[in-house]
Amino acid sequence: MAEQEGPDRDKPQGVDAARESGHDIVREDLDDHEREIVSSHEVASARLVHEIIRQRGIDELERPASALLWSAIAAGFVIGLSPFAIGIFTSEVADGPWMPLLMALGYAIGFIAVISGRLQLFTESTITAVIPLATTPCWRNFHRTLRLWAIVLAGNMVGTFAFALFVHFNLAGQPEIGRQIQQNSLDAITLYMAAPFLKGIPAGFMLAALVWAMPNLERQEIFIIAAITGLMHLGGVAHSIVGSAELWITMLDGNIGLAQGLSGFLVPAVLGNVVGGGVLFALLAHAQVVPELDTGYVYGEERPRTRRNRRR
Repeated sequence: MAEQEGPDRDKPQGVDAARESGHDIVREDLDDHEREIVSSHEVASARLVHEIIRQRGIDELERPASALLWSAIAAGFVIGLSPFAIGIFTSEVADGPWMPLLMALGYAIGFIAVISGRLQLFTESTITAVIPLATTPCWRNFHRTLRLWAIVLAGNMVGTFAFALFVHFNLAGQPEIGRQIQQNSLDAITLYMAAPFLKGIPAGFMLAALVWAMPNLERQEIFIIAAITGLMHLGGVAHSIVGSAELWITMLDGNIGLAQGLSGFLVPAVLGNVVGGGVLFALLAHAQVVPELDTGYVYGEERPRTRRNRRR
């Protein structure tokens, strides 16, 4: 049979199927202005969100080590705004039924500052670094992922330790708030150490979910950051970077030893965050778009690209 000629030949099969089922892609009775309104309310598909995060991950993987390190150190210090804000609220605001929500808001402040400032936070990179690796799995990309994680985690630890010194030596000149931060940090570490690995998994998963949602939440980022990270505080999950700031504060105060802090909290919490964000969420998010990906795309390997046959 001869190939069909004319404009209908190039119609996407999805459009034909939609119209046969009575569900038009865009209703033909809409005028141009109404069609613009419909288009402006479209959200990125899962495949596009995947590509946005993959590109962001590649950018991070290819940044110079010094840039990654300084950004990570800044993120570690700035994330200290979370325990600092909680300390202010608990020392300056009268206790009451509103206090848990107020403390959750304080916990979110550090994340809002770090994420909005595009600083390198380890728990964000558990998904952004894994998506490029999952898309093009190879040893070179695996090494790049480990390099990114090692640099960012080390920088975050330096930054949170600097914040702990800031609190320990009362450089803010507010001893009452400093003492409250120390007490809050001890309470938090005591809670986390009951099951740091298990408490770290939901923290990693929730941060990865936050990163995944961000591309479709333009001009609403602060609200989703505050909602998810506030829930993390209310749920008592173990975020390794905020927790490291609380750990260093507790150690400098003499309430816990280095070996106990590392083995009893920090190492298992980091592993839990990686499992929750880099394994569970990242791989699940990647799996849903695998059938839609261009299988010929290669990142990190010098191989020719081939185009997938696309429906016209």
